[in-house]
Parts: sequence; C-alpha cells; structure tokens
Amino acid sequence: MTDTSNCQLYLITPPKFDPKPFLERVKTAFDAGPVACMQLRLKNTGDDVIKMAAELLLPVCHSYETPLILNDRPDLATITGCDGVHIGQSDADYKTTRVIIGQDRIVGVTCKNSRHLALEAAENGAEYVAFGAFFPTTTKLETTPAELETVRWWKEMTTVPSVAIGGITTENCNPLITAGIDFLATIGGVWDHPEGEAAAVKAFNEAFKNGI
Repeated sequence: MTDTSNCQLYLITPPKFDPKPFLERVKTAFDAGPVACMQLRLKNTGDDVIKMAAELLLPVCHSYETPLILNDRPDLATITGCDGVHIGQSDADYKTTRVIIGQDRIVGVTCKNSRHLALEAAENGAEYVAFGAFFPTTTKLETTPAELETVRWWKEMTTVPSVAIGGITTENCNPLITAGIDFLATIGGVWDHPEGEAAAVKAFNEAFKNGI
C-alpha cells in the first residue's frame, strides 16, 4: 500500500461556535492525533467575538505546538498574535496582507482550481496555496469545482505546500492523499463526524499512514 505519511490534517473551526465547550472539543481532537494547523473561521460576527475566540484558542493550539491561522483578517491576526492568516480571492491581496502581518507569520492563499493564481501566490511568497472545492460543501454557498489533476500538476511543479478544501471527509479523502496533497482542510469532516471529533482525527491520520 502506498506510503502517504507526508499528508497532514488542517482543521478549520465551524463558522459559529460557543467558545468554552468548543475548547474542550478542540482538546479532544488534538489528543486523538496530530493536527498540523488550526484555522479560526468565524462568519457574520463582530471583531470582538473573533478576538475573544482567537485569544481562547491560541494557548490551546500552542500547547499542542499547532499554529493558529485566522481566516480573512490580517489586521486581527496581528492584533491577537495569531500565527498567520488565510486569504481568499475576494479578500485583501497578498502584498497588502504581507505588509499588515509582517514577514514572520504564515500567509495562505485560496486559489480555487486556478494554476495561474497558485503560481502567482507562490511567486509572491505565500507559505501555502489552497485548492477547492473538491466535494460538495455546506459551509460555503459559492464554490469552484477543483480537480485532482491540479494537485498532481502542483506537486510536480513546486515544493510550495498545497491544501485541499471543500467537503473532505474520512470517506472521500484517499484520492487527494494519493494525488500528493500536503494538507487536508476540513470542517464538517471532523466536527460533524458521527462518532465524534476524536474518531475523525484518528481516521484521517490512519489514512495518511496507510490509505483507506
């Protein structure tokens, strides 16, 4: 069976959550196996809520040596001390984001299924590029279908890490792993798993090691 141990889990928060009980769920997930990165992705909420969530999540993430990335907001990532920011094509451009966040933090860029956007992001200095959506997703209404061939092409073209996103679960992730993706980003694949977040994290990490 193919050795797939280079792929890692990129965990994204639900778009809304109650911070205190959610922190316990984060710890449960992290205790179940390696989580390479956590993204705080709160939607349709105020800056104060985002700041509070970041301040609560940061010490938990850092206690597991997992970086915390903030979605969309380089300004708040800087204020709260997050380890980086993830930007989409409709957010601040890369160069503006880098000026705001500085040289020492992570910047990841959504590239949908575009090879041009991915190359541009990498040339500008992005630490990773994200492709998706690979599967139907309920957390984003407007998505661009992404293809496995884009992942394979990227793996051959560059050493800049790639992230797959969009409807990824423990049941459908294997083609992405074998195509050479570096990180699998998931929301519902962990938080909505029928057996709970610990079982999901274990299953993802088992897939990275052995395939499924």
